[in-house]
Amino acid sequence: MDVTSMVNTLWVLVATVFMILMVPGLALYYGGLSRTKNVLNSVMIVLGGFSVAAVIFVLVGYGLILGDSLGGLGLLGDPSDLLGIRSVIGGAVAEGTASPVATAAFHLLFAGLATAIVAGAVEGRMSFLAWILFAALWVTVGYFPVAHWVFAFTSADGGTVGGWIVNRLGVHDFAGGIAVHTNAGAAALALAIVLGRRQGFPAPGRPGNVPYVVLGAWLLAFGWMGFNAGSTGALNDFAALAILNSLAAATAGLVAWLIIEHVHRGASTAAGAVTGLLGGLVAVTPGADILSPVGALAVGAIGAAVAYVAVGLKTRFGYDDALDAVGVHLVPGLVGSALLALLADPAAGAGANTEFVGILYGGEWSFLGAQLLGMIAVALYSFVVSLLLALLVKKVLGLRVPAQVETDGLDRTLHKESAFVGREQW
Repeated sequence: MDVTSMVNTLWVLVATVFMILMVPGLALYYGGLSRTKNVLNSVMIVLGGFSVAAVIFVLVGYGLILGDSLGGLGLLGDPSDLLGIRSVIGGAVAEGTASPVATAAFHLLFAGLATAIVAGAVEGRMSFLAWILFAALWVTVGYFPVAHWVFAFTSADGGTVGGWIVNRLGVHDFAGGIAVHTNAGAAALALAIVLGRRQGFPAPGRPGNVPYVVLGAWLLAFGWMGFNAGSTGALNDFAALAILNSLAAATAGLVAWLIIEHVHRGASTAAGAVTGLLGGLVAVTPGADILSPVGALAVGAIGAAVAYVAVGLKTRFGYDDALDAVGVHLVPGLVGSALLALLADPAAGAGANTEFVGILYGGEWSFLGAQLLGMIAVALYSFVVSLLLALLVKKVLGLRVPAQVETDGLDRTLHKESAFVGREQW
């Protein structure tokens, strides 16, 4: 392994370790938003969904995402020589690139986190066993194909063929605004529709622990630096810019939410502030490497604003996206991907961004068309597949817990434990 490859491998591994904190971060964020009687169940669906997805990734997912496209169609990677990721262990590392083993660890976290995000739709009413089965099916049929479409690049010499969205459409989805957030958010919407509303919707109860929400969100933000900057696969100016842009978008999102909430409701809340922060991070994710810092501020603020509006849509349209996976991930992911086609700066990456230039900098409108087509294709695919998977699990196992279990809370009934001993169960 040459020196550049060693440095890039180290960078990917550091980014991967950062991302590990996103798992407890998401668990605490969802757990804190849940009612006190369901805090631990929300933690468990995150941990369980992440872990099931990670196991399946090791068995077949690496090949399905990064293997040579079956039939050259760009629809799904070939896992036949990559089962268990065994063939990349001890293999040669191309000069100047990160080790495939490090890349595998990085993508394992992407797969697990995307699956865990979907869990935000199901608080307080889904059978734990049904969720685990859905998560296993969704990561295999919903996430892995889309990740291949977006993350599998055709080699320069044409020796391997990658996914159709990145290679044929020319979509730029740097760290998963489409493959992760749009994909998971559309799945959450489908699952919420099939699962049905919670008792008492649209006002089923208050968040159980706002400090958990804040702590979880900031752990997510910490891990997000690795999530975005590690997607370069190299320690370079694009990686540095990705961290700067992620910080800019996150803080702009937080400030934007505070202002909007104060104007709309007459108060600014802690839970709202960090929700705006996450909306900004989701929106900047597809283009954190090729936006200017000022562009990132705009994208983060707009991402939080659309998240604020989207969170309120579940009441208007009657779908119970309990912990706002749709509002915080699907909608800002879509908007951020579209804004990228307007704001991508040719000066990004020390002037190395020559391929993706925003319309405001003299770029082509075809860039926006490609972004729109790619994100619509993923959103529709994920929604339809997730709807069918939810109906299948409903038929095989049933999706919902009994009404009395829902009333009593899932922590005591399903997991035989309570997060807050002696506290009133809201």
